[in-house]
Amino acid sequence: MPLNNFEKTWGGGQTIGEKIKEVFKRKEPLRHKLVISHYKIKTMVSRLEVFLERLKGRDRSLFERVVNALTMKDKTRAAMYANEIAEIRKLVRQLTFTQVALEQVSLRIETALIFGDVMNNLIPVLGVVKELGKVLRGIMPELSLELREVEENLREIVIEAGEAIPGVGGEIYTSPEARKILEEAQVIAEQRMKEKFPELPAISAGVAEETSSATS
Repeated sequence: MPLNNFEKTWGGGQTIGEKIKEVFKRKEPLRHKLVISHYKIKTMVSRLEVFLERLKGRDRSLFERVVNALTMKDKTRAAMYANEIAEIRKLVRQLTFTQVALEQVSLRIETALIFGDVMNNLIPVLGVVKELGKVLRGIMPELSLELREVEENLREIVIEAGEAIPGVGGEIYTSPEARKILEEAQVIAEQRMKEKFPELPAISAGVAEETSSATS
């Protein structure tokens, strides 16, 4: 039975969605787990914002150095600064993508808390959280571990809530909605990058490559 088919009756004139709401309300620990997960996600979003602001400050400082170096006709030094900016922006792009995706996760969890529509909202979230954990593993390992804990918590909630729906199996990471959330987050992240980071002045490619080789 498709998860989004909430018109089918479960019995006694109740829809599946209504049945899930009843299970969700009866199991107070279930709601408590979801509240904790929601708090952790919002905290992660805030921590990412602080870290991103630091990176943006570093980017601005280096950008000014690039401009000053070009003003002094020192293209070699300008290329060195530009290479460092490129690395910073690569990191910012990954973290901005993660932040946007976590914001979407937070909204989904809020919806589940308000309406009790656990399956439709949390199954996509599980796939998103799992993917973001991989992204953060090599960047912010401590945050990656926290996401793993949130993932396990949400998985338990989905499994418990899934007991109210016949035919729901263990394939809870295959929702196409998860991929859609990640793709949308990527688009939004790229837009934020364009809005917040100015393009670098043109620097001789030969100088940039030479500098990159010397610093590698």
